[in-house]
Amino acid sequence: MFPDYLTIPADRLGANQTVKVTIDGDKDSLARHMALAILDELRQGQARGNGATLILPVGPVDQFPILAEMLNAAKLSIRETVIINMDEYMTDDDQWIPADHPLSFRGFMDRLFYSRLNPELAPPLENRVYPDPNDCNAIGELIEKRGGVDACFGGIGINGHMAFNEPPEPGETVATDAFAALPTRNLTLSRETRTINSVTVGGEGAIIPHRAVTVGMKEILGAKRCRFYCNRLWQSAVVRRVLHGPITAACPASLLRTHSDASLTVTDYVAEPPDIMLR
Repeated sequence: MFPDYLTIPADRLGANQTVKVTIDGDKDSLARHMALAILDELRQGQARGNGATLILPVGPVDQFPILAEMLNAAKLSIRETVIINMDEYMTDDDQWIPADHPLSFRGFMDRLFYSRLNPELAPPLENRVYPDPNDCNAIGELIEKRGGVDACFGGIGINGHMAFNEPPEPGETVATDAFAALPTRNLTLSRETRTINSVTVGGEGAIIPHRAVTVGMKEILGAKRCRFYCNRLWQSAVVRRVLHGPITAACPASLLRTHSDASLTVTDYVAEPPDIMLR
């Protein structure tokens, strides 16, 4: 009645897979783990003299205030760093929602990270990059100019998406290789994504935009390192599908298993099998 992967116990999560799995306590512990991992990338970039090139998510978000505090305490300048945010919601006519919109990822980054950094340490505005719905090719051009992405950090959606790379709709078929090559683009969000994202607004799905712009699977899988994090209770099933189900466009994050240096860090409660499997 249930896929076999749903029964995999925490101590076997990721067994015999290429993705390195770490179980790291509660939500706060995971946020600190993620902040330290980003900090390490930033230090490496500064040591090279040209700054890191990172793709970062809004979701998870708890790591950003911690990271800002760490950077301020260390007095570590990241002015040469280029931070590419994964995605942003759009209006129905394919423009960014305003930065002061409560759901804007640009607004989240300003409130939770950039505004908390000492100004002399923060990257300049031109190094705070978001995919542009009017020029989707700009992300790929920037990455090429920077010599590639050092690391891509992110979370995983309930349907297995990374950033807003939604799986094919029912009845649609996309070859795995073709899906992996999808670039930055504008798209319509799936019903599943809009429903689960409505949790942040008390379950009012009508508030969640229908359209978004996202970095592509091409940019994510092209990063030298992929570092993904899951801290939501409902992710218990999807991480098992990602790690132990088929590698397919129907579960975009399963393609992390094709990457040479990918890791997944989860809380202890995400590591446990779904509750119904424990009864």
